[in-house]
Amino acid sequence: MQAITVQDRSTGLAGLSLTEEPYPHAAENDVIVRVHAAGFTRGEIDWPATWTDRAGRDRTPSVLGHDVSGVVAELGYGTTGLTVGQRVFGLTDWARNGSLAEYVAVEARNLAPLPAGVEHTVAAALPIAGLTAWQGLFDHGRLAAGQTVLVHGAAGSVGSIAVQLACEAGARVIGTGRARDRDTALGLGVDVFLDLQADSLEDAGQVDVVFDVIGRDVLDRSAALVRPGGTLVTIVAPPTVRLQDGRAIFFVVEPDRDRLADLARRLRDGRLRPIVGAVRTLAEAPAAFAQRTSGKTIIRVADGE
Repeated sequence: MQAITVQDRSTGLAGLSLTEEPYPHAAENDVIVRVHAAGFTRGEIDWPATWTDRAGRDRTPSVLGHDVSGVVAELGYGTTGLTVGQRVFGLTDWARNGSLAEYVAVEARNLAPLPAGVEHTVAAALPIAGLTAWQGLFDHGRLAAGQTVLVHGAAGSVGSIAVQLACEAGARVIGTGRARDRDTALGLGVDVFLDLQADSLEDAGQVDVVFDVIGRDVLDRSAALVRPGGTLVTIVAPPTVRLQDGRAIFFVVEPDRDRLADLARRLRDGRLRPIVGAVRTLAEAPAAFAQRTSGKTIIRVADGE
């Protein structure tokens, strides 16, 4: 099968290439998915799990990509809850070969059924962004109706989902980004938009939850905006700031089949809209890693439903 792989860490993005790789093996409780569409995170080439397995052993050549949408092609021994030919989407394992390939082996618990009528290219934009947004807002941030949340990067792949989920939960949402993101963020439902290059972040006032996807000084400055008892949540790096009366949390998204299924229903019913940017072919994936576009870049691997 064809796949996008990396072999040498020192080459960076220049080392991405389209190669022929063996068809994946279905281990116990695995599913082999025929990939129709896949998503990737630009920074994953720097993740330790891209280069070594859970035991610390070199696992190159490594197939990149961790968002997947496709059709079940094969079930491993003991796999339950899914059937061959079923449409599925989800999150591939961090320390195993990923979704930028014609086929991928995934733990069944990391996948959920994909409702009819939802395009694979749209579904592939949801797993990491959707789970990250939900877990950040509600599992870690404990956001509730009537509270105020500050969402950094409100027009990005994660931030845009967070805005929509927070609005639906009845929260007041302040979004940040660049000037070009204003209309998108307002269209998603933010009550106030702050241009990080022109507006003062401190104009946000006191908030119950900060959801950060930027880090650095934006993260540090946001700590002062969290009201007593509130929470600062980031997915970038462990916070170096301390809140006098609140929590500062860094987390890495975790698979959750039930939550994926819930997000898929919202997608089907039109209550959730991932922002899909460019859609590229598998052969164009190496170049797509280096390109900055609005919305999440999706790799179309196979046509059809």
